[in-house]
Amino acid sequence: MNAPLQNPPDYRNDTVLPLHPGVRANAWAVDAACSGNPGPMEYRCVDLATGEQVFHFGPLHGTNNIGEFLAIVHALALMDKKGINDKIIYSDSYNAILWVQKKHCKTKLERNAQTAELYNIIARAETWLRGHKIFVPIIKWETGQWGEIPADFGRK
Repeated sequence: MNAPLQNPPDYRNDTVLPLHPGVRANAWAVDAACSGNPGPMEYRCVDLATGEQVFHFGPLHGTNNIGEFLAIVHALALMDKKGINDKIIYSDSYNAILWVQKKHCKTKLERNAQTAELYNIIARAETWLRGHKIFVPIIKWETGQWGEIPADFGRK
C-alpha cells in the first residue's frame, strides 16, 4: 500500500481545496452562474493557493456557457498581462474549454439590444484568443471526484 501524500508543495489539503492528489494548488479556478437560461450571468476566478477571489464580472444578461467561456479567457488574458505562466486554469465546463481551444464562442444566444454588450465582450474575447498563444494549461475540473469547483457560486 502506498503511503499517503504528505503535503507536496504544489498541493493543498485545507478547506479551500479538497484533499485529492490530482488537484494542483498553483492554479486558478473559474466558474459562472446564471439565473435562468438566458438570464443574469456572472463569473469569477479564485486563486487556489490563497482562496482569494482574483476577479468577478457581472451580472450581465447571458448564459452559463458564455460565462464559463469568458471566465477562462479573462483568466488567460490577466495571466498574460501579469506575466503569469506557471499556473494552470481549472474549469468545470467541457464546452467552454472546447470553445476556448477553437477560439470561438459557439453560443445560440439571440442577438438583440439586451445582449449587444455581451456580444461585444465575446467578440473581444475571440479576438484576444486569435491574437495570443496559450501557454497556460486549461484543465477540466472533475466535480464527481473533487467536489464543486472552488469558484462555484453555491446557488444550486
